[in-house]
Amino acid sequence: YTPGILSLKGRDGQPIPSTLARQLALYVALYSPIQMAADLPEHYLQHRDAFRFIEDVAVDWDDSRVLDGEVGDYVTIVRKDRHSRDWYLGSITDEHGRVLPVSLSFLEPGVRYRAEIYRDGDAADYRHNPFDFVREQREVGSADSLELKLAPGGGQAIRFTPLDAAAAAADGDPAARR
Repeated sequence: YTPGILSLKGRDGQPIPSTLARQLALYVALYSPIQMAADLPEHYLQHRDAFRFIEDVAVDWDDSRVLDGEVGDYVTIVRKDRHSRDWYLGSITDEHGRVLPVSLSFLEPGVRYRAEIYRDGDAADYRHNPFDFVREQREVGSADSLELKLAPGGGQAIRFTPLDAAAAAADGDPAARR
């Protein structure tokens, strides 16, 4: 299975039963140390906000945890990048939309993180509106929790970056970029 098909069309032109946000969440939900951008470049250019997650997501993990799930229905997985202090969350669902509470207790205590959230829009649905997509940011810590709203056939992907590392990267420190 190849995640990151932002055109949401298969080789034969058939629709992929997924939302845009679910395609991003699959990079975390499906383990593979060899991920790729499998769609055509013009489709990534059409969805630059979504493609940002594909550019940033790690593939070499130090820690992986299943936070919640039901076989065949949904799953929420977090993984810690082996080469930074960043965590990534991927949550996907089947054809049923759902709201999932997620504790952020896996984050380092006492550290504030920038959560870059890539989620289904309020009207997203894999059958009728698969491209309804929102990218947003918020500040969180290990004592916080999030409520993930997953559209039918949808998902959510989040990158958690410690704010001290994010500030160093903004100041041009190349070691803090990754």
